[in-house]
Amino acid sequence: MSETLIEPPRAELDMATVLTALADRGRLATVRALAETGEATCGQVSQVSGLKVSKSTVSHHLRILREAGITRTRLDGPRRYVSLRRDDLDERFPGLLDAVLTETGTRS
Repeated sequence: MSETLIEPPRAELDMATVLTALADRGRLATVRALAETGEATCGQVSQVSGLKVSKSTVSHHLRILREAGITRTRLDGPRRYVSLRRDDLDERFPGLLDAVLTETGTRS
């Protein structure tokens, strides 16, 4: 039995949905970690992102990011590999991902 993962096509990516998914600090840390590492297994995501949360919380964050269209999950046997959908996000919302990945530490 093959599992089907929900992942919206590029044309259906929605700005409000993407921003809502990125509003959580844990998901934002995950996106930043994936931007640095490229593809990672679900188990590696919590290590590279520095999240100190349960496996179920990591899975929840990854599901939200995937369903929002921010990440892509590739199945390989029992393993899941997660990566950013940078090309799709840059095409649909130019500059958004770069802005999210840039942490300035200052507020206007």
